Amino acid sequence: MSWRPQYRSSKFRNVYGKAANREHCFDGIPITKNVHDNHFCAVNARFLAIVTESAGGGSFLVIPLEQTGRIEPNYPKVCGHQGNVLDIKWNPFIDNIIASCSEDTSVRIWEIPDGGLKRNMTEALLELHGHSRRVGLVEWHPTTNNILFSAGYDYKVLIWNLDIGEPVKMIDCHTDVILCMSFNTDGSLLTTTCKDKKLRVIEPRSGRVLQEANCKNHRVNRVVFLGNMKRLLTTGVSRWNTRQIALWDQEDLSMPMIEEEIDGLSGLLFPFYDADTHMLYLAGKGDGNIRYYEISTEKPYLSYLMEFRSPAPQKGLGVMPKHGLDVSACEVFRFYKLVTLKGLIEPISMIVPRRSDSYQEDIYPMTPGTEPALTPDEWLGGINRDPVLMSLKEGYKKSSKVVFKAPIREKKSVVVNGIDLLENVPPRTENELLRMFFRQQDEIRRLKEELAQKDIRLRQLQLELKNLRNNPKNC
Repeated sequence: MSWRPQYRSSKFRNVYGKAANREHCFDGIPITKNVHDNHFCAVNARFLAIVTESAGGGSFLVIPLEQTGRIEPNYPKVCGHQGNVLDIKWNPFIDNIIASCSEDTSVRIWEIPDGGLKRNMTEALLELHGHSRRVGLVEWHPTTNNILFSAGYDYKVLIWNLDIGEPVKMIDCHTDVILCMSFNTDGSLLTTTCKDKKLRVIEPRSGRVLQEANCKNHRVNRVVFLGNMKRLLTTGVSRWNTRQIALWDQEDLSMPMIEEEIDGLSGLLFPFYDADTHMLYLAGKGDGNIRYYEISTEKPYLSYLMEFRSPAPQKGLGVMPKHGLDVSACEVFRFYKLVTLKGLIEPISMIVPRRSDSYQEDIYPMTPGTEPALTPDEWLGGINRDPVLMSLKEGYKKSSKVVFKAPIREKKSVVVNGIDLLENVPPRTENELLRMFFRQQDEIRRLKEELAQKDIRLRQLQLELKNLRNNPKNC
């Protein structure tokens, strides 16, 4: 019996990508040249944030979305970090709160003014110190307000309760650098990829590893949960050094359900999943194209749709949340593409072609909104809840009622699971040793100057006391 491909009817088979006109792009931006494998970009319905190149310390730009065109070289920046900024993420429930992490081992929370920055911002709303080495990833919990996850090069994932400004849990099951973190829909499960070539599904509150895959044939780089399908999708490299994607059952990671080779290029593949349309987008670092597929629960599971092509290579991509899309144009996804060579941020809209101008309910189901489903105490107490859904029918007008209040706290030691995370740890590399040496030299120099000034002051006081004793008493 000869094999024949089955025809699949899909409303998304004609989805096409449309790049914005030059006047709707963001130009003249000194995009960072850091080689860390991250997007260096974060977008929400009001602001675009981009990590920039800077001398001494790390900084990022925050630009209101309506302020397109050329950005002035002296445009105000967020520049409070002492090391390069490695990741930035907007709070999903409060539009003007953004988290950043850096090589200076800190995670910082910033509050952006409503109209954007008018001057450089150096003071963070909250500084979180708990990692002993640089911090490469930050992720907000998808359904709980003020719960933030951070992954550092000390192989630890810290869970921060921003209501108190302290780490409340530590996940310490990794043996190498954590490459990626992703949550399922209600945030009850966390999946990670690691440089030790293992894929893990973790219960975040207990830190217990529920499933683990040793990926020798498919070296995983990035992972994403596929909504409520109980599936994971990973991108990585095959044993023949070709780029590859694999689909996994989250309850059984002994073997991938399918593996598919993409091409022989070397750039990292970033996966993006849209749970509303069940579409998967694949964008390679250094590529100019974006492939997209449709995911289904039945075989063949993965159906190729089309490809958006562009000659300009992308360094990273920011993704607009659903409530920021233009529903009147049948836009189902929007990327913000970083083109380093041109200093350009280019919006790319993925559009479903429709003749009718009315609201297309079949491509815009109820989607996670801007209201949190849980408080930190509820989630830490073991409660799971699906996201609070909203309709896009009337367009996005409702503003979130959630307000961020920074806790007032004194600096002290940070103890999680009986371990003080701020205690001195031995340097692991020569660069760390040199950095620590110069830092200690600066501290010694400062203390010597302070001691010399106090010594001079002490001598002056001794002379004044001696003069008082020698002076004859007034009769």
